[in-house]
Amino acid sequence: MITKKEHIIEYFKSGIKKTNQFKIGVEHEKFIFDLNTNKRINYQQILRMFKNLYEFGWKPIIENENIIGLKKSKKNISLEPGNQIELSGDKLNNIHEACSESQDYLFELKQVLKKLNLKIVSAGFDPISKLSEVPNNPKRRYKIMTKDMPKGGSLSLDMMYRTSGTQVNLDYNSEDDFIKKFKVINSIVPISIALFANSSIVEKKNSNYNSYRSKVWQNTSRGGLPESFFDNMNFEKYADFTMNFPILFIHKDNNYIPGKDYLFSDFMNGKVIEIQNKLPTKNDLTTHLSTIFTENRLKKYIELRSMDACGWDCLCSGPAFNTGILYGNLDEAFELVSKWDKDKIINAYLEAPKKGFNTQLMGKDLFYWASILLEISRKGLKKRDIIGKGGYNETNYLKHLEKIIDNKITNADHMIDKFSKKENLNDLYDK
Repeated sequence: MITKKEHIIEYFKSGIKKTNQFKIGVEHEKFIFDLNTNKRINYQQILRMFKNLYEFGWKPIIENENIIGLKKSKKNISLEPGNQIELSGDKLNNIHEACSESQDYLFELKQVLKKLNLKIVSAGFDPISKLSEVPNNPKRRYKIMTKDMPKGGSLSLDMMYRTSGTQVNLDYNSEDDFIKKFKVINSIVPISIALFANSSIVEKKNSNYNSYRSKVWQNTSRGGLPESFFDNMNFEKYADFTMNFPILFIHKDNNYIPGKDYLFSDFMNGKVIEIQNKLPTKNDLTTHLSTIFTENRLKKYIELRSMDACGWDCLCSGPAFNTGILYGNLDEAFELVSKWDKDKIINAYLEAPKKGFNTQLMGKDLFYWASILLEISRKGLKKRDIIGKGGYNETNYLKHLEKIIDNKITNADHMIDKFSKKENLNDLYDK
């Protein structure tokens, strides 16, 4: 049972790994559209798509007799609130393996979608649909979220039903290592937003945002970039943060019970009347940690969550960029961000969705900082010197970002340019 702060601290400590055991986990979400109607696919179409994926070895995940996802080996395909699909990949050794995993998934997905006349949109925000047009599905936790999330953030439903992102999961070898990594990734959130911006079109119009997805997440219940994350956050401080964070729901006896107005500390103290004052288990803690929707978060690993979903040409670049910094060149990155002012970082975070590279941080624009961080990452990946089957090291996966820096043109800019010329919806679909 989880009844003391020390139990949560021990949970985080159990994630500590030796450096040579560090893994990389990648999660990425996609919108799927029906080409006949240019509408997001409904649950019945999801089922057809899932059943076609069985031939590639995927098996169904069942909840209350409904298929809500697929699994194969240590990989999952999960169903998001608006029928976005998310691949949660295996824990892999390097970017070569992570990129291959994504490409294999793409191959399987494309075979199935072609049969069903469906197409992918790789963007951070649905560029076509109004919120009222997005279908839902029978996954039970989403019913509670749909009801409760808007109470704490005006765009919470947009987050649930109209956003897609890319997440990267990375390890730590000690508490001190976690402190440094968490400081770095929270400090560079504005740069990540600008560099990976890919959600400029909303309801078939230019939103005048580079990353409308990030704007939405800034106005989402349980999200944001807390000031406390910059204060050398250690396991104890994050345990305090966790305990004082409201419960979204409790998973009990195969049911989801709304958290009401309880904090997790109330749960730890046996004060949740709806479950007869029972105490939380490790599974309850795991569930709670997964419903903290901040830009970055701690589980038994660090989850980086500030990147828009992007096309298959750039999918490997986000994991490579962050791996180079956090695994290959952490000290240089930490020295850099340690000179930055917390309030200025937060201000840049709030401005970056709209202003992109033009956002100011410490007297320089984010383009300047992105260039420096890309070089830090490149040096880190060179130091790792892991050679893939193609005979090149992991720096190869930074090419997409190098092109952005060289041309000062983001995926969001490309989306605006391409779509605005003809306003042809086909231009929004993956080729």
